[in-house]
Amino acid sequence: MSDPAKVRRHAERVRELVASVVRSQIKDPRLGMITITDARITADLRDATVFYTVLGDAVAQADTAAALESAKGLLRSTVGKALGLRHSPTLTFVLDDVQDQVKHIDDLLAAARNADAEVQRLAAQAKYAGEAQPYRVDDETDEGDDADEADAATDVEETARGRETR
Repeated sequence: MSDPAKVRRHAERVRELVASVVRSQIKDPRLGMITITDARITADLRDATVFYTVLGDAVAQADTAAALESAKGLLRSTVGKALGLRHSPTLTFVLDDVQDQVKHIDDLLAAARNADAEVQRLAAQAKYAGEAQPYRVDDETDEGDDADEADAATDVEETARGRETR
């Protein structure tokens, strides 16, 4: 298998080459406002996956996907020649739906913010079900704790004396 650093370099080079060819050599009118976002290549350098985004609606995305499929041969030969590999990697184009995921996450965060605001609003109006301090607080227990500590210290001293005499 190939070195991971070499694979990363080739993947970056594939991304750059595909972006350059799409920008300069492909004149398909179906090709929309496309951005090549990432490329990944397998460890054996035989298969490359190219991720892209398209500005526009679903029709623009479908048209761009069709244009990329029809230009796949040109792109593969250009990539193969530039990389100088024995076998040109096959190219697979995948629509990168990062924008949809970002919108979904933003919607979830907005819903969480609204729910938190509602909880804070309800908590501000809340009252205790019983007393404000449900636990009994006695001033005598504090003094009793000090006495218990003194008794424990005396017991330890007596035990130590008992061991010394034996």
